[in-house]
Order: sequence, then structure tokens, then C-alpha cells
Amino acid sequence: MTKRIFVLYTGGTIGMSRSEHGLRPDTALVGKALAPFSDSLSFDWHVCDPLIDSSAVTLENWRDWLAILAEKIPQYDGTLVLHGTDTMAYTANILALALQGLNKPLVITGSQLPYDAPDSDAPPNLAAAVAAFSLELQEVAIVFNGKIFPAVGSSKVSTETAAGFDNPHFGALGRWNETDGWHDIQPRPSKLSDGLNTLALNPQAKVVCHTLTPGFAAQHMSDGLAHTAAQAAVLQSYGHGNAPSDEKFIQSVQTFTQKGGLMLNISQVPQGCAAAVYAQGSALRQAGVINAGKCNLETATALLTLAVSNGWTADAVQQKLADLGLV
Repeated sequence: MTKRIFVLYTGGTIGMSRSEHGLRPDTALVGKALAPFSDSLSFDWHVCDPLIDSSAVTLENWRDWLAILAEKIPQYDGTLVLHGTDTMAYTANILALALQGLNKPLVITGSQLPYDAPDSDAPPNLAAAVAAFSLELQEVAIVFNGKIFPAVGSSKVSTETAAGFDNPHFGALGRWNETDGWHDIQPRPSKLSDGLNTLALNPQAKVVCHTLTPGFAAQHMSDGLAHTAAQAAVLQSYGHGNAPSDEKFIQSVQTFTQKGGLMLNISQVPQGCAAAVYAQGSALRQAGVINAGKCNLETATALLTLAVSNGWTADAVQQKLADLGLV
């Protein structure tokens, strides 16, 4: 029986064409990109209007895409999202966390070069993404450069090569090539589901990121927290979640969390883990910061956006981190 696949085309390099100002999103991809696979799969397209460069993605886009997917996913055997690479990992994480009870594959792909460009990586990425529907996954996954990655923990790691994505903590779920198909598959346990439930996403959710660097950064963050309208913040700290124990800095963090702000502490290290290892990080933990373990920036951003949207407490965020296997 032919599988029915819903395609959400958001834009991105994969379908771009040249203009006098540079590459721009185009609809020409729709009539040809998936035609080579139509003998075994049936594709229904939803073309977003307007198509966007993914660097322009907004919370409104995420809210709208979630609404479309919540309607369409139950009607199809799988979903393919075509997306630009710049924020693909952010979108993959918001979909993975917001689409609760997902029991079908949702595959996201794009490319570093347009579909019609010489030696483009778009055709093989599309072939691998389509082939991924045979794996019967029950989650959101990124397919890129012959690998499939779980959304949670994935990041864009290169603008220069076809190997644009990686998942430093959780690795690839499998590898694909045109000759052998999928191999080196890492089995994932099937999930029990009572049906798809989509979490709310508030386009007015205010989440920011602060990255610590030696020097002025801690003071700048302290000054900013005193006046911020942010409801939640990601703190990219050092190593195992360490930060300066400067009194003003710690006090500003504590004031922010005591007022109800959520602060998620993640490591700047791609394969880092923010945890209670060093005494240097003790003051930060006591100030109400949530240590997010293996959480990367993309997952942290998605998690806090949904936390603000749904009124989660710090304890609820901590539980979600545990459920995701991050702490």
C-alpha cells in the first residue's frame, strides 16, 4: 500500500533561485523535487506563503506550522518538512518538544546548495529523507548528508561542507547511501501514545541567551537582568556549567529567578554537560539556575519557549529535562 506523506515546504536554500540580490526562496521545487519517489510514496504539499530564508524564522512561524502539522499528521503516514539550514535545528527541537504523543515519523531536511546547483547536496538529502520513512520512527528527526539524527541535541555544525549537522551527545540513528540504503541503525524504543497533543506556543514568549566570556560579559549580563523584559534565559556557561562567583552577578541571577524568571544553564562546549561537578558553579546553582545537563542551545531555546508559553515552573522544566534524557 502506498504511503501518504505530508510535505511542509517552509523555504530555505534547497528551493532557492538566484536573483539580483542573491539567492531567494522559490516555488519551482514543488513540481520536481519529489517526483523521482512518487512510484512508492504519495506526496501532498503545503507551500508556505511566503516562503522564507530560515534566518528570518519567527515564533509566529512556529505557531502556524504547529497548527498545520497538528491538523495534517493524523491524516498521513509521515511528514516531511523542507527547511533552511540556519535554524533547522531550532525548528526541529520545537517540533519534537511541542508535538507530544507523536507516533509517526516527522523528517526534516534541506541542503547547503540549491536543488538545481551543480553538485548540489539537495537530491541526495531528499533521497535519504524519503528513505527514512521506511524506518518507522516515532519522532522528529533531521536527515542530512546520509545520516539521521534525533532532533533533541542536534545542531548545525558547518556552513562549508555537506556535513552540516551533528548531534554530539546522542549521535546518528543511522546512515544511508544510495547503494546500501540504511545501515548502522540504532534502534529506538517504540513509544506508547494516546494520540497527538500539541503544546501551545505563545508568539510573545520572551526568551534570551547570554554567553559568558572572560571580561565584561558577566557585568553586562548583570546590568541587563536588572531591566530585562525576558521571562526566561539560556546561560551558556563554561565547561560543566561554571561561572564567575562575582557577588553582583550572582545576586542579579537570584533576583531574576526569585521574580519567576527561568534560567537554564548549559555548557558552551558542544559535548558539554552542565552539572554539579565543581564548587565554582555552586553559587550559580544556589541562585536558582537550572542545570540542563547535556542540553544544547537549540533544545534549550525550544524548551524555554514552551515553558514560558505554558506556564511551567522550574521543577516542571527540570522534569522535562529528565524525561528527555538530558540530565
